[in-house]
Amino acid sequence: MSALLEISGLEVAYGPSQVLFGLDLSMNESEAATLLGRNGMGKTTTLRAICGLQAVKAGTIRFAGERIDGQRPDRIGRAGIALVPEGRQCFPNLTVDEHLVAFFANRRGVGEPWTPARVYDLFPRLLERSKNLGNQLSGGEQQMLAIGRALVTNPRLLILDEATEGLAPLIREEIWACLSRLRADGQSILVVDKYVEKLIGLADRHTIIERGQVVWHGTSAELDADHGIWHRYLGI
Repeated sequence: MSALLEISGLEVAYGPSQVLFGLDLSMNESEAATLLGRNGMGKTTTLRAICGLQAVKAGTIRFAGERIDGQRPDRIGRAGIALVPEGRQCFPNLTVDEHLVAFFANRRGVGEPWTPARVYDLFPRLLERSKNLGNQLSGGEQQMLAIGRALVTNPRLLILDEATEGLAPLIREEIWACLSRLRADGQSILVVDKYVEKLIGLADRHTIIERGQVVWHGTSAELDADHGIWHRYLGI
């Protein structure tokens, strides 16, 4: 089986400061995977490189067999990658409805596509706020909207960067339940988050990076069995 996403020897720098040093990562279709590590180790930079938001210095990024490193973000998005960014980045002057309608697309001709109505079924709270502007939503509601906005593009790969950061515990649980539902439906997901216990229950495989390099890679069972890895590389 060929990988859905395959990163090989990835190097990224911000001016003279190099952040990623030969990073390798791969995941298959319908798989959930994580990218773990302490703050400042290169996780968000990796996601930005995948999405074309950060220039690649060296290495390759392939999606569904095609090289996407060096392509524009809009072309990568149309290829089937959707990012739920850190900080949500909802448009303050668009309503919930307008967000979902504006981003809706079914370029791959999915039989049962994600539509605004399906997003409202996933997050009933958004239906109640459908006429509210982005800046009138709570942090949790904005995060639901950011996920819904990504889903209505009907991506092959959904990427989430710190999707539960700063949320109240009850809202976090709602987000985890949403991701579990997506995972059960076969959605390919790549997640960056700090709640390792939740990620073990969600994902198939995990990659830990430190100082821009992969230091560990394995399954949920392997990560769960060795908490020494958590303390060594994740500060838990």
